[in-house]
Amino acid sequence: MYAITGITGKVGGALARALLAAKQPVRAVVRDADKGQYWADLGCEVALADMNDAAALGAAFKGATGVFILPPSEFDPAPGFPEARAVITAVSSALQSARPGKVVCLSTIGAQASQSNLLTQRTLMEQALRQLGLPVTFLRPGWFMENALWDVQSARDNGVIHSFLYPLDKSVPMIAAADVGQVAAQLLLESWSGTRIVELEGQHVTPNDIAATFAHVLGRAVHAEAVPRETWGALFTSQGMKDPVPRIQMLDGFNEGWIEFEGGNARLVKGKTSLETVLRMLVQQTA
Repeated sequence: MYAITGITGKVGGALARALLAAKQPVRAVVRDADKGQYWADLGCEVALADMNDAAALGAAFKGATGVFILPPSEFDPAPGFPEARAVITAVSSALQSARPGKVVCLSTIGAQASQSNLLTQRTLMEQALRQLGLPVTFLRPGWFMENALWDVQSARDNGVIHSFLYPLDKSVPMIAAADVGQVAAQLLLESWSGTRIVELEGQHVTPNDIAATFAHVLGRAVHAEAVPRETWGALFTSQGMKDPVPRIQMLDGFNEGWIEFEGGNARLVKGKTSLETVLRMLVQQTA
């Protein structure tokens, strides 16, 4: 039995479908029973648990051959990342009590970075799970291609995408959510001991590449424009963020190159889904 958190999202859903296609038993760990019904109809067990409820998570993980941990994303964390720390404490306690056969945890490119930034939340999770003495794989994907969702309207209506990544000809490793789920399923079916890191990329993509691909998909001219860094703080605050600093630090990390794949002993896996495929899907979703 494989217990899957985050199953109602793109990554967790793709993972669960891959396991079901491989005739593997799946336990959907959800917060809402209504959302669990879809997975129950597909033949999954359903366990109700919030990601900061150690007892409920422990029950959901009990007897599992493998567990997939998808930490909830907190895009505007309070100083010191208390939201992430609460989840980490609960997940660690649950895994310690349930002792599943293996764990795959969704982490991120740049989790090894020493500089604090928005992705430090994943660094903290890695640090905690390393202490459990369980077989753990940290899956570190690149920048999600689906982040281009925010560019669809401006590309379609105005022929421009506004990029926080720059220079505009600097590439970043990117990956599709579907590939992350597929690879996570493959990893859960493997056997290993100790801790391992798997880094996942699809294509190296520049902001100019995103604009050119939008142009191809939309059939109109599209170009990229860099958003001046000095405007980020006021812009993010105007959008409702209480503290834009962690997000700015993350973007600086990508642009300055200190958020990158660790390499070394990490295993590198290549995704198969192209940027064009993802952008076409996003355009269709917003038509």
